[in-house]
Amino acid sequence: MDEVDWNDRMIGIKGTRGIGKTTFLLQYAKENFDANDRRCLYVNMNNFYFQGRGISDFASDFYRKGGRVLLVDQVFKEPNWSKELRDCYDNCPNLKIVFTGSSVMRLKEENPELNGIVRSYNLRGFSFREYLNLLTGNNFRPYSLGEILESHESILRQILPKVSPSKYFNEYIHHGFYPFFQEHRNYSENLLKTMNMVTEVDILLIKQIELRYLTKIKKLFYLLAVDGSKSPNISQLAHSISTSRATVMNYIKYLSDARLINMIYPVGQDFPRKPSKIMLHNSNLMFAIYPSKVEEQDVMETFFVNSLWKDHKVNQGNRDTSYTVDERLKFKVCDANEFGKIKPSPDMIYVKYNTEISKGKQIPIWLLGFLY
Repeated sequence: MDEVDWNDRMIGIKGTRGIGKTTFLLQYAKENFDANDRRCLYVNMNNFYFQGRGISDFASDFYRKGGRVLLVDQVFKEPNWSKELRDCYDNCPNLKIVFTGSSVMRLKEENPELNGIVRSYNLRGFSFREYLNLLTGNNFRPYSLGEILESHESILRQILPKVSPSKYFNEYIHHGFYPFFQEHRNYSENLLKTMNMVTEVDILLIKQIELRYLTKIKKLFYLLAVDGSKSPNISQLAHSISTSRATVMNYIKYLSDARLINMIYPVGQDFPRKPSKIMLHNSNLMFAIYPSKVEEQDVMETFFVNSLWKDHKVNQGNRDTSYTVDERLKFKVCDANEFGKIKPSPDMIYVKYNTEISKGKQIPIWLLGFLY
């Protein structure tokens, strides 16, 4: 909420299912308006009422009656949502609209009518810092990557006397990214349900893919998940789901937009080229899909990429388990228990798991969970 410029009249909040977009809208209303203040209204496009009435017509009516802030949840359920939002913007000059949509939506690329009028934000799952604060009652602040690289030893002196991060880190890796871990339901079952909804509704509806291709997308996602963090064999995947290489690449892009996977490229390369590595978007997904096949190194690299992905560009490095960040910083993810077997390189930053301490260019991996 602190990152959003609330002076903008059209604000889009994107994020994957289960990440807390509805709660975000309701929390904004609760913090800024009294319960009886009719100037602010929350509507969900799941409501069948909107099958017979467009957002624009409804918003104009609300505006005439004194409405000034309209919170629209799941906007993509409206067939012509982008045009309708543009009409709202043009016809109601003092109306602020905050809407939520799927991470699969490409707001500006695919909806030129919104160019120049919408400010888009991505709502992410909990960072390890947020998870830790929630469970321990602490109020640790986020640190920039520069701060962590320059001052990690002094940062640790502020954190370690108050809490032992290692006691909570493995729990976070397993079930801390999505806010619904606080609900009294089976977390993995809930996450599987969320993943199915993303593929069955968000990808098919927004990308306008026929239902008969759903099983191909789901099978592709499963094959990518169980293969672990490595370069995909596009020809083999195309054969496995009985489609073309081009279609496989398109499906991979949709899964990436949906925040189910991350595509890692060498520096200077990007889609539509084949990625050098595909990994699941966050470690929680790994345990939900195939817990018996989860490798610790893969889990830690997935956490590393996911933590940096918000504000930094992560590319494949030149060696195994190494990454280039922002096209200049070299990182290697490694087990602290195996570090003695490595000959340290002076230009490499070593991100170590199974440790709480840091020294020189060696940083405990959990500290990267404090980037936001």
